[in-house]
Amino acid sequence: MKTYLDCIPCFFRQALESARMSGADEKKQKQIVDAVAKSILKISPEFCPPEMARIIHRELGKVTKIKDPYAQIKKKSNRLALGIYGKLKKRMDRSRDKLLVAVELAIAGNIIDYGVKNSLNVDAELARIIDEESRAIRKERKAIFDYVRFKRHLGRARTILYLADNAGETVFDRILIEEIKREDESKEIIYAVKEKPAINDALKEDAITCGIDKIATVISSGADAPGTVLPLCSKKFLKIFRSADMVISKGQGNFEALSGTSRLVFFMFMAKCAVIADEVGCDIGDIILLSHNGR
Repeated sequence: MKTYLDCIPCFFRQALESARMSGADEKKQKQIVDAVAKSILKISPEFCPPEMARIIHRELGKVTKIKDPYAQIKKKSNRLALGIYGKLKKRMDRSRDKLLVAVELAIAGNIIDYGVKNSLNVDAELARIIDEESRAIRKERKAIFDYVRFKRHLGRARTILYLADNAGETVFDRILIEEIKREDESKEIIYAVKEKPAINDALKEDAITCGIDKIATVISSGADAPGTVLPLCSKKFLKIFRSADMVISKGQGNFEALSGTSRLVFFMFMAKCAVIADEVGCDIGDIILLSHNGR
């Protein structure tokens, strides 16, 4: 997906909020915003938004000397999500179609996203997911939901590449992966995280903290952008991406980076901004399960 003009104000907001989160004073905040402005002048609109976000956070690191400004937020997200893991599993176990509920929950976990909304109250949002009377997912919010095709491809797939998004969300991914393995434990699932800090995206330690390593092989994509930008990924990852029977991609950043790829990808995310909603053809807040191969 290309970068739209409406993405540009979001880049500045993200830069400023990340700078403040890092503890930068006003002088350093101005340095970061100025550096982002210069970078925007140089980049092509054909760049996907995660490529620009990567530049923002590199400039942030140069000025603040802080490698991972979201480290504490990620730990909190992991801790809180693990705290409701049991309740989420019980919800799934009570359902007739366990896989469907596991998919719904995996997408619901995508609300944990400081890149789009860094004022997010994780406690309140997670409580909303487990509240039976005010569910995060409702039938009418499934604007694009290719579950039948997803289930059919899943049944045939032997190797599945699962592209992680945010820390904390990994607990919701774990529920889906556990259900996939429960239905067929012979399936090989490879869970790909970012190589280096990128906003609140999951790293290897986040996946291990949330128990993913017990049910899947955890690897790095080799990239440090908040999305799977293929030219930035390692050769090892690219080989797996091309050869896997099925690719499941979580989050807006991965959609922005991979929506033009020629291979079939199952995108799972919650539409959180007007640009994405327009690109996909849905409303803000809709949950999306989209099978797409760049056409």
